[in-house]
Amino acid sequence: MKTIKEVILLAVSIGLIFGYSACDEQKKIITLESLLDEMVSVEELSRFPSSYYTCHQESSYDRRSVSPNLSTWYANDDGFGIIRIDTVGTRIEKVMFDQTGPGVITRIWITTLDKRGTWRFYFDGSSEPGWVIPSYDLMKIDIPGIGPGLLQPHTSYEPEGKGGNTLFLPIPYAKGCKITFEDEPGVNTTPKYYGINYRRYPAKTEIETFSAEVVKRAEQKITETDNLLLHPVISKSGKIQSEKKVIRASDSLVIQLPDGENAVYEVRFNVNIEDTSHFDQLMREIIFCAGFDGKQTIWVPLSDYSGGGMGAPSVKSWYLDNDGKGNIISRWLMPYKKEGILKLINISPKPIDVEMKINTSPLPWNERSLYFHSSWRQEVAIPVHKYDEPENCTEWNFATIKGRGIYMGDVLSLFNHAPRWYGEGDEKIWVDNDSFPSHFGTGTEDYYNSSWAPVVPFQTPFGGAPRADLESSHGYNAFFRTRNLDGIPFREKLRFDIEMIGWQRGYSDYATTIYWYGDYRSQAIGTSGTEEARRKLIKAPENPADYKIESSIEFEALPIANSSPTMRSEKQSTADFEGGKWSRASQLLFPNGKVGDYVEFEFDNLDSSKYKMLLYATQASDYGIINFIVNDEPTNVQFDGYNKNIKHVGPLNLGVFTPLSGKLKLRIEITGTNNLSQGARYMMGLDC
Repeated sequence: MKTIKEVILLAVSIGLIFGYSACDEQKKIITLESLLDEMVSVEELSRFPSSYYTCHQESSYDRRSVSPNLSTWYANDDGFGIIRIDTVGTRIEKVMFDQTGPGVITRIWITTLDKRGTWRFYFDGSSEPGWVIPSYDLMKIDIPGIGPGLLQPHTSYEPEGKGGNTLFLPIPYAKGCKITFEDEPGVNTTPKYYGINYRRYPAKTEIETFSAEVVKRAEQKITETDNLLLHPVISKSGKIQSEKKVIRASDSLVIQLPDGENAVYEVRFNVNIEDTSHFDQLMREIIFCAGFDGKQTIWVPLSDYSGGGMGAPSVKSWYLDNDGKGNIISRWLMPYKKEGILKLINISPKPIDVEMKINTSPLPWNERSLYFHSSWRQEVAIPVHKYDEPENCTEWNFATIKGRGIYMGDVLSLFNHAPRWYGEGDEKIWVDNDSFPSHFGTGTEDYYNSSWAPVVPFQTPFGGAPRADLESSHGYNAFFRTRNLDGIPFREKLRFDIEMIGWQRGYSDYATTIYWYGDYRSQAIGTSGTEEARRKLIKAPENPADYKIESSIEFEALPIANSSPTMRSEKQSTADFEGGKWSRASQLLFPNGKVGDYVEFEFDNLDSSKYKMLLYATQASDYGIINFIVNDEPTNVQFDGYNKNIKHVGPLNLGVFTPLSGKLKLRIEITGTNNLSQGARYMMGLDC
């Protein structure tokens, strides 16, 4: 049974509407406000640039990477790459970005371990900075009106510790821009990771340079844009077509679009799968397919097109929403000149109840107009090499496109067969006749606007990590990134490669979905089809955090009763450690100890029985020697935490004790370190 509805929607969507008219395109001066308008104009972002600019990225990639013909191409010391060092008076400034000519910075991604220092932005050749940030922390940029739509802290962000953030507020400049960072005097240098995306315009392009006055003038526009990115609305409401159908094996649901110059502004999918045990597989076996003016431009499993990848988890972003239950909204603009057709194809053996609603509105077609494309590629058992084995490392082709167009984003959905982080590999994007990648990154999570792996799920207007099943990154993971002002135009070709590098040897199954605009002759190369989409999904691995040593009390869950003033502690995941099984897959780590430091724990509300105290701990190459004291009495148990490899140790029998006033007090002291210990040498790890 199926129903077809066609109505004309006359109401205008409530919200802020940004669009481009013919006179807008004729404006000569590029301003902060015009860039913010462009950022939220799905029409303008779908067109080939009227004044052709090229897109590039400066980053802190390891400068030993100079040629694909050398093993150093895979060098992984990515936190120290800079352009040069400038001496400005008594200041030592590390130059991270230095461009001459008109341009716009469209994205700044950064992270570090120690934020102390000063960022300076110099514009148009000035010897005085036009903007200063008093820390390696974009959260302190002090832009009125900016919020989480345009500026996002990473999930690992600590205001006074490690972590980073990503800024999407455009920073235009008329004649040039230089960005430097000065470490705070007396502070030990730590890695400063960064990725700065920018546009390079033709020499005579008129651009208004970023300044405090411009920011003040644009405050309301910044606020409006930030809000719209977080709460997207359809910029046009037009003809609504709706069809609902139970599609059986090899059958499809088809909607023919209105004839003439139009564009699809929104597609809503509803998939009703009553048996949720089959949800993941069936969402992979529903194919979203579309063709415009006689050419197929979209063929992607619906789970992956939704931005979530395998399992179709929830997504909330500018272009795509997905509730994780089969309800998906796509706001990718799909222009066409004469005709179009959208399909949902069932390649599974089971009938599936689906519904598709399409919002189409007139949109003039001109010489800048492009078709929307989305394609999918999957490969299993791709080797992943360890980061310190550059001579063995390889790249995997994420995407290759031939023709003219704009690269607008991607999904990386994967199964990691190794129990440790897989994503040390850098992205390398070659555009047209690049002799060196115009985009050379610093790590997989960095590309996806995050930092410090492994990654936990997060959402932003520009993508995120919809899926990260286990803290170790073992099993299913998904990343998602879309581009607004940082879309990459290309005239002839684009190639996107990614290094297959992790924390240990292993292999991964990768499935990539790409979103892009292209002309009629453009095409993606090396895409996958029905055979790969029907491949059975692997059962997710067990969560090591479910393992618990019987009757144990986790140190990471215990409050610290007392400790040395400088003794620092943090919960550390042990899910990817190879030397045993830790209770709840975590430990309490003390990373900065020294001889004489101590920590105390109290176990209270105990009766007057005698208690046998057993302790489980960790050994590693940088751990020290510790002693144990219970109720102020030495136990005569000494534990040498040194081992060449990480190892789970226990139980250590501390003895049998009777509570005093219903309490047992355990004091642990650092008394020394093994002669073979390396690095910090006095660290300590307690399991339970």
